[in-house]
This record gives sequence, C-alpha cells and structure tokens, in this order.
Amino acid sequence: MNVSRVLLRNPDNLLKLSRSLRAYRTPRNLGINFVPERQAWVIERLGKFHAVLKPGLNFCIPFVDRIAYVQSLKEIAIDIPDQAAITSDNVVLQLNGVLFLKVMDAYKASYGVEDAEFAITQLAQTTMRSEIGKIPLDNVFKEREALNYSIVRAICKAAEPWGIECLRYEIRDIQLPSKIKDAMQMQVEAERRKRAAILESEGQRDAEIN
Repeated sequence: MNVSRVLLRNPDNLLKLSRSLRAYRTPRNLGINFVPERQAWVIERLGKFHAVLKPGLNFCIPFVDRIAYVQSLKEIAIDIPDQAAITSDNVVLQLNGVLFLKVMDAYKASYGVEDAEFAITQLAQTTMRSEIGKIPLDNVFKEREALNYSIVRAICKAAEPWGIECLRYEIRDIQLPSKIKDAMQMQVEAERRKRAAILESEGQRDAEIN
C-alpha cells in the first residue's frame, strides 16, 4: 500500500507523521556539530551510511557528510486510534489505546522501516485485533492487564528489526455494542433485585424467629 495515499486520505495520519520518530528537521552539516542530549544523528558519507553521532561535540566533513536522520532517544507515546475487534464469541468491540516506545538502535530505526511510527501504529492495531480474537467478551475486562502484556510482547518481537522497543501498552477505551450494554445492564439490575429479595426474605425469617 502506498503510504502517501493513506496519509492523504486520513489527515490524522498526516498529523501523526509530523510527530513521528524522526520528525526533527535534519540540520545542515557545519563541520562542527553539537548533538543535543537524548538524540542520535545518522550520518551518510557520499550517499552511504557512515556513523551515528552521539550527544556532544562531533566533527564531520562538510559537503561530503550529510546528516540524513535525527532520531529521538526519549520515550515516546503514540495514540492508537479506534478500531473494531471481534472476540472469540463474535462480539464486535471498538477499542483504542496508547503505546509507549523508545528507539534503541538509531541505525535500524532509520533504515529498517520507511516510517517507524506509522508502521508501529499499524502493528499495534493488528496485534490488538489478534489478541482480542482469542478470548471471549467476559475475559476482555478481566484479563485487561494480560492483554496489554501480550500486545507488548508481540510488538517487541516484530519491531526488533526496526531498532524499536515497546515499553508498555495500555488499552484505554472499550466500547460495547448498545445491545450488549443493555443486556449487561439488565443482568446487573436482575442480580441486584435478586440480592435485595434474598436480604428481605432473610429479614422476615429472622423477625418471625424472634
């Protein structure tokens, strides 16, 4: 799929791209370069990868070396947009979440994937749908923490060639179909009435005994 077409069809993706893992404008090589803390600059020499500059003072050859990529080494939070997922008992849910990740290898993050954030977002959505499809609706809420862990583990494995580590994932909102919501509410109310009837019956029995 052409990534540029996807971005043009969905303005949200274009906004995400502006905050991507290499959203910094690559600075010009002045020969003497100061790399800020928690950044890594990827240098190409005559069109080929040459080195990764670490924070501090660095020297490069003007007109020969080019600053090709600037990678942030800070922890980054990415919103995972709403998506549909089907549980093992065929209930359609709408879910979203937030993913926390970090670039561990600036070289891999620069050359391993065209747009790391877009790729990670797609991977997180695919993984969440896959994990939700393995469990019934009742377990989605009970096993929320286990779900988050499974998603993190799957993303870490898939994103390793990109030099990115998934630190944690949090399912934020889970929206149920209106019919399921109504059925659950009726079940809760029925349980309350049942408990109230039991308590009332026990109270009457105690009163008769006394």
